[in-house]
Amino acid sequence: MRSLSWMAALALLAACASKPVEEKSVPVTPERAAPAAAVSAAPASAKPVIGDCGLDLSAGNHSIRPGDDFFAYANGAWYDTFTIPADHSSFGPFDELDELSKQRVRALIEQAAATHAASGTPEQQIGDFYAAFMDEAAIEANGLAPVQADLQRIAAASTHDELARLFGEPGFASLFDVQLPADFKNPDRYSVFISQSTLGLPDRDYYLKDDPQLKELRGKYLAYIAQMLTLGGASDAGAKAREVMAFETAAAKVQWPIEKRRDVEAIYNPRSKQQLLGFAPPFPWQVFLEAQQLGARQELVLAEYSAIHDLAELFGRTAVTTLQAFLTFHYLSSHAQYLPRRFDEAHFAFYGQTMRGQPQQRERWKRGVDAVDGALGEPVGRLYVTRYFPPESKAKMQQLVADLRAALSERIDALDWMTPQTKSHAHEKLAMFTPKIGYPDKWKDYSSLLIRRDDLIGDVRRAAEWDWNYQVARLDKPVDRAEWQMTPQEINAYYNPSNNEIVFPAAILQPPFFDPNADAAVNYGAIGAVIGHEIGHGFDDQGRKFGPDGAMQDWWTAQDAEVFGARTARLIKEFSAFEALPGLKVNGANTIGENIGDLGGLNMAHEAYLISLKGQPARVIDGLTGDQRFFLAYAQVWRSKYREGALREQVMSDVHSPDNFRVNGPLPNIDAWYAAFNVQPGDKLYIKPGERVRIW
Repeated sequence: MRSLSWMAALALLAACASKPVEEKSVPVTPERAAPAAAVSAAPASAKPVIGDCGLDLSAGNHSIRPGDDFFAYANGAWYDTFTIPADHSSFGPFDELDELSKQRVRALIEQAAATHAASGTPEQQIGDFYAAFMDEAAIEANGLAPVQADLQRIAAASTHDELARLFGEPGFASLFDVQLPADFKNPDRYSVFISQSTLGLPDRDYYLKDDPQLKELRGKYLAYIAQMLTLGGASDAGAKAREVMAFETAAAKVQWPIEKRRDVEAIYNPRSKQQLLGFAPPFPWQVFLEAQQLGARQELVLAEYSAIHDLAELFGRTAVTTLQAFLTFHYLSSHAQYLPRRFDEAHFAFYGQTMRGQPQQRERWKRGVDAVDGALGEPVGRLYVTRYFPPESKAKMQQLVADLRAALSERIDALDWMTPQTKSHAHEKLAMFTPKIGYPDKWKDYSSLLIRRDDLIGDVRRAAEWDWNYQVARLDKPVDRAEWQMTPQEINAYYNPSNNEIVFPAAILQPPFFDPNADAAVNYGAIGAVIGHEIGHGFDDQGRKFGPDGAMQDWWTAQDAEVFGARTARLIKEFSAFEALPGLKVNGANTIGENIGDLGGLNMAHEAYLISLKGQPARVIDGLTGDQRFFLAYAQVWRSKYREGALREQVMSDVHSPDNFRVNGPLPNIDAWYAAFNVQPGDKLYIKPGERVRIW
């Protein structure tokens, strides 16, 4: 359950695929969601009518007033006629591009697989990994033999010390997640960061809430645990499953909720190893750290301080047999896609069908592409950008980023609530922003990683070990700020506060998000708002606590911090009123960072668009003014449809608001939107001018 650096995950923009909880190699957060009523089925999808400006002119439902529901006004006809593909739990523009990216990557991988390239080359590695994944006959014939040694290690672990060692090794579950990010207060050096780990269900509330649907889901999760243990050969699977469920529920009770984890100061607790040993002694920390080659480290950072203490206590009082069952279940579950079909189908039946309502599993080649991406993303990315990323896209994006930064600079100057002292620091931070576009300037050397066509489980294990060894080897070196936390073929973007950088992988830089030849209003409303969103993360509730060089520092006056808090509280209140499903409302506190990013990003993008006009009136295209095209482009980028289970997971465990609220939430706080669509008092989304939230 080891994942991407916590710092790099603070403000990821989008994830292009929903993954079962245990399969998350990076904690990306899905960005697609449905309007308030989630769906189970829809009529056949209509063919879009693309106008001269690049918008889908057939998507909207213009019987709805834009001031009542702008998401439906822009996307209602599309929503009413679009059918979610059977192999998806949700679908929208991110997924459209993900499908295209997968097809392109498949072509690259299959070409590589057919070349029989020299050992250690990217072509050999990605080709052989994919071939091993696609060899279902060999997987069925091998059965559990490839993982038997690991399962026997779990069964032979007869003490808490031996179990703690397994907790620390790649491929095994744990109560604790260890990452090696840049240090919060000294971003030029790496730190050892210990936090609570994920469990089998998406969030602690899935274990704890007194909700009929969640109770039913918990019952099915218990059955899934028993099923996996039975498939693994356990004779008393039902009893062991109940022990695992009770153990995970006890862990969930002491874990910190999302809202509390958003406080970057609260999750930064530097301690010496001796302090850790005395703080939570029931857990064999030295053994755990030695398993990760960190036994000699004397300085550590603890995240959820009280939770780590309580989880250590829980470990110490839990029977060895229960911990063995926990490790066995999660090992089989997390490796299910690499095991015989009965494991893979059981995994999908729970995480895909039961939890997310997805009728059909994705074709194996798509899962194979994801598996290769997870293990060898950069080697794949090198091939991807050579074939699919034109240089002119990078140049145009660089100009758009410069435009957005200039717009924010002007907006900072115009803020009527911020003192000159804090404005000066905000300008300093903005000036130090580092944009990364398309792909890394340098690539990691994977040539030492052994990948074999006849050893899928070994390939998975060696890839995970290679990645961890790479991170450990650089611990005492200066932070490499040239590294990327994503691959070029991901439909994603992110802000990394420790580097003060905004990053846009190549695959997102194409329609409907970006077209170098498209109408300016549409580009600014789509990719411009994405750029602004990421810049905005540098100044949201988390990002504002980091300075120009990426160090956590307080550069705000007390007065400005208080006003910022009051304004964000109003935004929290607005979003907390949105109901995604009957009885299930958005948690505005959990989503506040993303909501600040959306609101600020839209304001920046719109101002940058106006600056680009250089005082000239915008042309009317397809009967739409420039401002109308801008706001419609934004709304169409976020059009999406979700199945009920997937939407429930989005609301309960994600820091992003559902997409209809990402449209209907920020727009009523933007004056230009009112003028563009003649929104008047009495319209459902109308907010009085003096009550509109204005932050950046």
